[in-house]
Amino acid sequence: MRISNLHVAYGAIKALDGVSVEVRKGEILSIIGANGAGKSTLLRVVTGILKPQAGTIEFKGRAITGERPDRVVRLGIALVPEGRQVFPDLTVRENLEVGGHTLKGGAAKHRLFDMVLATFPRLRERLRQHAGTLSGGEQQMLALGRALMANPELLLLDEPSMGLSPIITREIFSLIRRINQEKGISIILVEQNAHKALDCADRAYVLETGRITLAGPASQIKGDPAVIEAYLGVEGVG
Repeated sequence: MRISNLHVAYGAIKALDGVSVEVRKGEILSIIGANGAGKSTLLRVVTGILKPQAGTIEFKGRAITGERPDRVVRLGIALVPEGRQVFPDLTVRENLEVGGHTLKGGAAKHRLFDMVLATFPRLRERLRQHAGTLSGGEQQMLALGRALMANPELLLLDEPSMGLSPIITREIFSLIRRINQEKGISIILVEQNAHKALDCADRAYVLETGRITLAGPASQIKGDPAVIEAYLGVEGVG
């Protein structure tokens, strides 16, 4: 996917000011930045939830700028939203079925359903349980599983560690790497936990007040003095 010169504004406030980002096939790309930097806005534009004032988005060689969200999903892009946003009054099974509603053919849905349960065994134990009664970590697994049910080629993750304990956060990031490596799914990871985001990613961008200020291999970004000072602290050294 290639995002070029994207501009988004909320009234007089510029949320994205000429942002250009590229995610390569099969990689994890992290976008780090402070709260309010424009990270979630970028994902909403990619998915068609927000329309840009200017700029282009290309996916698999075709322009998708301004496409409806349902069309974006059908083209192979799925979002795991900030705060998980599972359907609390539906069961785990029903949440997963909602994720696969764009697919045609029962065989494909059954294959993806089995794959999701193999990836997240805890969900298999809770298929009849209402999603609202799950723990935060289990809800995040369900949100990931629901997105995978759309059979995406590109997965957009918006703050997957939000509200989770350090132990569960490690488990979630391990699952993200596994999804990328075993399924070959490209991932754009938007995350305030810069340590985890950079450890997980192949490449990274730093987004500050709507503009990209740094880009490169994640290991290089992690060693940048300005990034260490702003996002990593003393733990980021080395």
